Amino acid sequence: MPQFFLLALLLPVMIGSYIRSGNRSMASMKVSSIKSFAGLSSWKTIFRHVPFVLRLLTVSCLIIALARPQTKNEEQQAEGAGVDIILCIDVSGSMTAQDFTPNRMEAAKKVAADFIDSRLTDRIGVVIFSGESFTLCPLTTDKPVLKSAIENIRNGLLEDGTSIGDGLSTSVDRLRSSKSKSKVVILLTDGENNGGLIGPANAKEIAKAFGIRVYTIGVGTDGYAPFPVRTPMGVVIQQQKVTIDEKLLTEIALETGGKYFRAKDNAGLENIYKEIDNLEKSKVTITNYTRYTEKYFPFVMLAIAFLLLEVILRFSVLKKFP
Repeated sequence: MPQFFLLALLLPVMIGSYIRSGNRSMASMKVSSIKSFAGLSSWKTIFRHVPFVLRLLTVSCLIIALARPQTKNEEQQAEGAGVDIILCIDVSGSMTAQDFTPNRMEAAKKVAADFIDSRLTDRIGVVIFSGESFTLCPLTTDKPVLKSAIENIRNGLLEDGTSIGDGLSTSVDRLRSSKSKSKVVILLTDGENNGGLIGPANAKEIAKAFGIRVYTIGVGTDGYAPFPVRTPMGVVIQQQKVTIDEKLLTEIALETGGKYFRAKDNAGLENIYKEIDNLEKSKVTITNYTRYTEKYFPFVMLAIAFLLLEVILRFSVLKKFP
């Protein structure tokens, strides 16, 4: 209760009263000789104000205790039915193209990490693919683990190529045993299917059979994009044609109940993930908890300690004899 701090106005009054009473005592003192004051600068004289200081400290601590200092802790608890989501990310060599900042792969990693932060109760997993596919992280709600897995994505982890069918089928396999009412794959690629054990059409049919919606994202500008190419003279930038099988990606999305998106820059990619976030809303109830912890008790104990010390000093070492 902050209004109790107004009692602090008593402290200057106490100090003024103490000073005036001390002046009156000195004014009324009559002595016949100053010889008796030869040893006045003793330790008792030096510490004669200590009891008053202790009284001031006692009152100060009591005022603070009456104001009831507290610490405030706020917590949020999210409950509800989440969505099971697999982020299926192309890690082929073409993802190092620099038509995004700093390149397609790093841009994809950033928006994926931001997307994970926005999903409060969902289980999310990560599958990567190029010439083959691999489950980088199974379905989990552990956001630090997910974001760490995404941060470690780089080109060269898998055999190069673009096996869209393998990436999608591995993602479906991660979701097929899920009990969630809503199961989603977000498949991001910048090329055309050119290999793999399972064709995109077969993978699409498997996704449909398990009731899995697939959102597909084609990444790349129109025309040509700058690619870093390793040569005997070092890494050089060359312009290469952007080839995305938009027909295939649109077909996969529409037939599974999802949607196809085209991202041509960083801002466009961010907006796509935000749109998917809005399309796949979880039923979440967030409960706020506020907990107050009282901190007045130490000040009460200090006030008692200062008061006891004052009493002890007054009636022992600083005792006045008649």
